Amino acid sequence: MQTHMKIGELASRTGLAKSKIRFYEEKGLLNVVERTANGYRSYPPQAESILNLIVNGQQAGFSLDELRALLPQSNDNWQHDALMTALQQKVTDIEQLQQKLARNKAKLLSVIDTIAAKPDDMDCADNAKRVLSELSFSKNTP
Repeated sequence: MQTHMKIGELASRTGLAKSKIRFYEEKGLLNVVERTANGYRSYPPQAESILNLIVNGQQAGFSLDELRALLPQSNDNWQHDALMTALQQKVTDIEQLQQKLARNKAKLLSVIDTIAAKPDDMDCADNAKRVLSELSFSKNTP
């Protein structure tokens, strides 16, 4: 079994650009890199898992700062309670965002319905005035 790989192989295995891997390293998210005598980066197999966690974490809505705080320095050093708290908080954040998006969607659909209810004999400018007059701050508050 291969113990270390160069950045090109890691990029190929993860589908990430070399520049993205170096970026994660510079941001302190990928700390398992070693340098060979000739200065090349050398990555252990766990680097692939860490990069997958970073990418999946970003897709789940975690910022790089949040991920940096959660990722262990090694696979043997997970902080279970902190990880569970962060994951549960992210679910709560997503639920709140879903509620906000649902309210925004309902508002937009209401505006669409109001615009679509334009009387046939009314021109667009008068319809815009009609729609704006029907919209009020009280309808827009959550």
